[in-house]
Amino acid sequence: MKSFIIAKNDAGQRLDKFLTKSLPNLPKALMYKYIRIKRIKVNGKKAEISTRLSVGDKVDMYINDEFFEKSETRYDFMSASKSLDIVYEDENILLLNKKTGLLSHPDEGEYVDTLITRVKRYLFEKGEYDPADENSFTPALVNRIDRNTSGIVIAAKTAEALRVLNQKMKDRELHKFYLCVVHGKPKPESATLEGYLFKDEKKNKVFVSQKKTEGAKLIRTKYKVLKSKNNLSLVEIELLTGRTHQIRAHMASIGCPLLADGKYGTNALNKKTGFKKQCLCSYKLKFDFTTDAEGLSYLDGKEFEVAQVWFREEFEQLGDN
Repeated sequence: MKSFIIAKNDAGQRLDKFLTKSLPNLPKALMYKYIRIKRIKVNGKKAEISTRLSVGDKVDMYINDEFFEKSETRYDFMSASKSLDIVYEDENILLLNKKTGLLSHPDEGEYVDTLITRVKRYLFEKGEYDPADENSFTPALVNRIDRNTSGIVIAAKTAEALRVLNQKMKDRELHKFYLCVVHGKPKPESATLEGYLFKDEKKNKVFVSQKKTEGAKLIRTKYKVLKSKNNLSLVEIELLTGRTHQIRAHMASIGCPLLADGKYGTNALNKKTGFKKQCLCSYKLKFDFTTDAEGLSYLDGKEFEVAQVWFREEFEQLGDN
């Protein structure tokens, strides 16, 4: 028999979710059986799969020792790069400036060196995270941006921070502002675009329409032209909805595709400019809480910005034609 005392980072989870993360060697079918026949109890009593765990709860497990064995002692994230551009950090969160070309999460092509694995290595070496001390929690990203987009990504150091900020993101209490360079000059110089976005999974591409069709989702994109030169414009964008490739597809739909965007732009136009990387950066984040933020209330009203946006500097250096 082995017991777990539920700590802050484990609280709020359903019993089955906690067990799945804590005991990866325990088959799910067997886990459900053990809960049903009371070989897994909470506070000495029969529990349900859906039982929500609270701080201080005691989970007793009358199961074989083999299911408690740790399968690996070498952590994959220790092979990730140490390179991190930290915009802000406190005991609950990290704000990171993700560079163009870096994945937010592992995929089938890159498992080791991603933003989240770099975060885990950083916190592990700093002594703020050790998988051996956690039953189920692992640091996680609250938002993500595409590989070819740079800018601010939020990492949660605690389960509470992750839960609260996930809800704030869902409730649109986090305002994300982007800088981009587009071909042409949007007219009018400021507006809020609306449309419906449909994703074609086979082509891995989205399409924007003014008419609602089956499977399409409403998108709203607010933009403001900051400066124009050489038939290019530096534009600030606030995402009022957050859909896949929303900015890229929405700006292209009005005839102003992003500079160096090969998927939604025109390669012939891009080649003439000399820019080889997509000019899009999530450069500013504002916390604007309208509901209780619990232990993160101190972030309300705070605004953070990337110090340097590479293409803004290059745009400013362009001559006027």
